[in-house]
Amino acid sequence: MATAVVRYTAAALTDRGRKRPTNEDAFAFSVEHGVYVVCDGMGGAAAGEIASSLAVDEMLRHLTSRREPGVSLPELAGKAICAANQAVFTRAQRNQRLSGMGTTMVALVAEERRAWVLNVGDSRCYRMRGGRLEQVTLDHSLVEEQVRMGRMSQSEALRSPLRNVITRALGTQHLVTHDCFELEAEPGDVFMLCSDGLTRELTDEVIASILECNVTLDERCQRLIVAAKKAGGHDNITCVLVQATA
Repeated sequence: MATAVVRYTAAALTDRGRKRPTNEDAFAFSVEHGVYVVCDGMGGAAAGEIASSLAVDEMLRHLTSRREPGVSLPELAGKAICAANQAVFTRAQRNQRLSGMGTTMVALVAEERRAWVLNVGDSRCYRMRGGRLEQVTLDHSLVEEQVRMGRMSQSEALRSPLRNVITRALGTQHLVTHDCFELEAEPGDVFMLCSDGLTRELTDEVIASILECNVTLDERCQRLIVAAKKAGGHDNITCVLVQATA
């Protein structure tokens, strides 16, 4: 029996939310090249916006360029993350006003049925399959690492005043380590890349119910943003939805 060819469609939306004066999130994607990225910047003044935009631009530039022979897609994605980290770090070093800026990053790169999810920080990737929502990434945050070590419960983590502290970010150090998860996509899978402005406001049950709606990806993005804003909208909100089809 022949393996079904998988194709992808995508939609994305970002919103500054109800509390923040600016939007420090950034996203970009290229269905043609199988690349989808979300970044959530941090830093004073406009530094967060600069960091996230720089990182997204570098990721797309590297991942849509002609690939060197013998370099796999996940290897190329890893090099792109290093380049993005260096771009943000160098810009911050050259301008004192931007000192300490950084950004989270979550990316999906896909090649037919094979897909890789890469992340730094607490922006996340989820996969919706057969009515079940699964978180693919692991947050690089202080409270989530405490939860994984059994030192804090999930409910304690949600209430912790340290829940905004991330333990890894692009651009804050000369070198950065990313996680990489390899997956096999099936027709019907929906991947969601998002900033924490979405997941801080919405439960997995609410996210799953919206992703299951029989409407376009654009409409699902709209509904996720609206729901997150209604729930408080305390931070910038970004989501990129990627659907695998036969």
